[in-house]
Formats: sequence, structure tokens, C-alpha cells
Amino acid sequence: MNENEHLEQEEIFSQVLRAGRRTYFFDVRATKAEDYYLTITESKKFTHDDGSFHYKKHKIYLYKEDFTEFNEMLQAATDYILGEKGEEVISERHQKDFKKASDNEENVEITSAESFTDIRFEDI
Repeated sequence: MNENEHLEQEEIFSQVLRAGRRTYFFDVRATKAEDYYLTITESKKFTHDDGSFHYKKHKIYLYKEDFTEFNEMLQAATDYILGEKGEEVISERHQKDFKKASDNEENVEITSAESFTDIRFEDI
């Protein structure tokens, strides 16, 4: 098998989902027996202080015999999350105007002048 045949075998079908610093790749590949399987790759970009960067990748291999159960469990998990928390994103990393509970004015404790202890300069 030459290099071009190997590349054609690797590039059967591919989709890319860009999500902030993360990119997800869904790639259909072939086994040696010419059957297909799916790889899902998460690639996350990390930037160093000097401006250089690197990527960390995590990969899942999913074979046809597991598709039905995988789809059912993925659907059940996503339905549960959306049912419990809705579709609104409430994450600091994903929502620029998100405020932590401690940032909200209702949660800020305001101390009155009467609650301070009387301190004299002679005491210091």
C-alpha cells in the first residue's frame, strides 16, 4: 500500500466542531478488514506565557457494535442535563457576563461603621 492509498483510507469521512479553545473531530476510519469505526478526538489549545502554544488531544474509538448503546446513553445523559438545567449556559468560561454568587450585590455583606472596633492611634 503506498502513501496515497493509506491517506485515502484514513480520510473516509470527517466532521469538525469548533467550540472555543476546544475542537472536536468526528472521523470515520477503516479497520484492516475494511469495516468502519468512529474516532472522536477532543483537541484543546494551551497557550504558554511566551505566546507559544501546544495542543492536548484525547481520543475515543467507537466500533459499530457499540453504536446503539452509546447513542442511547448519550441521548439519556444529554436529556437529563437539559431537563435538570435547561439549555442556558451558566458557566463562567462560556458566558462573559456570568456573575458568581459572591459577585451579586444581594450577597455582598455591607458592614456599618458601628460594627468596627474603636481603635486609637496610641494603641498601634
